[in-house]
Amino acid sequence: MERPVTEADLEFEHVPETDQSFENALARARDGDRLTVDDAIELLTTGTDSEGIDRRRKERVLEAADRRRAEVVGEEVTFIANLNNNVTTACNVGCLFCNFKDAAHTFERETEIETAGFTKTPAESREIVADAVERGIYEVTSVSGLHPAFALDDDHREILEAHPNPKEINYKPPEAYETSPGTYTNQIAAMSVDDVHVHSMTPEEAYHARRGTDWDYEEVYSRLQAAGLDTVPGTAAEILVEEVREVICPGKISTDGWLEAMEAAASVGFDMTATIMYGHVENEAHRAMHLQRVRELQDRTGAITEFVPLSFIHQNTPLYEHDVVAGGASTDEDELIIAVSRLFLDNIEHIQSSWVKYGDEHGLKLLNCGADDYMGTILSEEITKRAGGGYGEFRSFSDYVEMITSIGRVPVERSTDYETRRVIDPDEPPFGPRLGPNADGTPLLTREERETRATRSAK
Repeated sequence: MERPVTEADLEFEHVPETDQSFENALARARDGDRLTVDDAIELLTTGTDSEGIDRRRKERVLEAADRRRAEVVGEEVTFIANLNNNVTTACNVGCLFCNFKDAAHTFERETEIETAGFTKTPAESREIVADAVERGIYEVTSVSGLHPAFALDDDHREILEAHPNPKEINYKPPEAYETSPGTYTNQIAAMSVDDVHVHSMTPEEAYHARRGTDWDYEEVYSRLQAAGLDTVPGTAAEILVEEVREVICPGKISTDGWLEAMEAAASVGFDMTATIMYGHVENEAHRAMHLQRVRELQDRTGAITEFVPLSFIHQNTPLYEHDVVAGGASTDEDELIIAVSRLFLDNIEHIQSSWVKYGDEHGLKLLNCGADDYMGTILSEEITKRAGGGYGEFRSFSDYVEMITSIGRVPVERSTDYETRRVIDPDEPPFGPRLGPNADGTPLLTREERETRATRSAK
C-alpha cells in the first residue's frame, strides 16, 4: 500500500523568493501602485530577507491596508440578512481539506452503512427558505456536495441516463438513493421564494451540472438563470495553482476550469464573489499567484463584488488526520492575507472578514486590517462546523450593531450586490432586517430561539 503524502514530503516549484525588497513593496502599496506577485510575496512574508513574520513590519502593512480601506469604502461595515441552505452532503470527489461531505454510497437504498449526512428534496428546501424569508432574510446561499444523482435539469437527466458508462461520469439515478436531491434547476426554483436572492452554483457545481455533455458553462448558467439563480459564489477556488490543487483536491475542477466557469457566469450576466482558502499546504508565493489570477479575472469581467479570504479549519479534515498539515494559519497570517488582499486587489471594492472562520474578536480585528464586510446572519452553517469550527451558526442584527460600533465603525445593512444599503442607528433598537420582501425590522429570532441555537452549537 502506498504511503500517504505528509507535510515533510511536500516540495513545490513555486516558493516565496523574490528580488524585490519589503521596503520597496510597501512603498508601492502606500503609493497606490498596482502590485506585482513579488510585491505581494514580500508583504505576505513581511520580507523574504528573514525567517518568520516581523511584527513591526506586519503592523506597517496593516496600517497601509486600513488606510486604503478608508479611502475606498469609508467607515461603513456592511452585513446581510441571509440563510445557508446546503442541499446535500453526499459527495465522492474526495477533497482532503473537507469534512462537510459524506461518501455518496452511504446514501443508497441498498447500503447497510448509516450516514450522518443529509439530502433535502426541493420541497424541503422551499419550506426552509420560506420560513427564513418570513422572518426577514433576503438572501439564501446554497453550496452542496456533488451528489451522483444531481442533474442540471430534465434534459441533462436524459443524457445522463443514456450514457453507456454512468460510473465514468459519476452518475447514479435518483431511484438508487433514499432521498433524491432533484435537479439543480428544481432546487434553484424551489429556493426562489418571494423574490429572495439566490446565491448558488459554484464553478465546481456547474462542472458537475454539465458532466456527460458537450455543453459549455454559458449553457449551464443560462439555464440556471432562467430557473431563478441571481448570483454565483466563487468558492471551490481554494488556491488557484495546480501544484497545490494536486495535493489538496486532485479530483476537483482545475484552475483553468474554475476561471472558465467564472468568466462564463459573468458573460451570462451574473455578479460573483471570489474566495481564497489558505493556511494548509500552500506558501506565500501560491497565495500571491492566486490573488493575481483573481485580479486578472476581475480585469476581464468586472463582475466580482467582494473577495472572501477563508482560513483553513483543520481539526476534522483528512489533511490533518493524515499528517499532511500540522494546523491552520496563524493570526498574523490571517491579518496579512486580509491586508494584502486589500492592497493587491485594486479592482475589487469589498473585502470580507468571516466570523465563522475567525470568531468575533479576531474577525473584528480584521476589519481594521483592510476588510469592510462582516458576512451575514447565516441562520444555519454546516460546512465550517463539520470541519471543526467552533464559532457558532448565527449572528443577530443586535450582535452586529454592538460589535461594529464597539470598534468605532458604522453598521450598515446591505443587499447582495451592495447597491442597496441602510445605515443603522445604534440608539434606535430593536434591530432587525428591513431590506427583504418580508423584513419589517423585527429581530430574526426570538430570545428563546437564540438560546436554543446557542446551546445546540455548544454541544
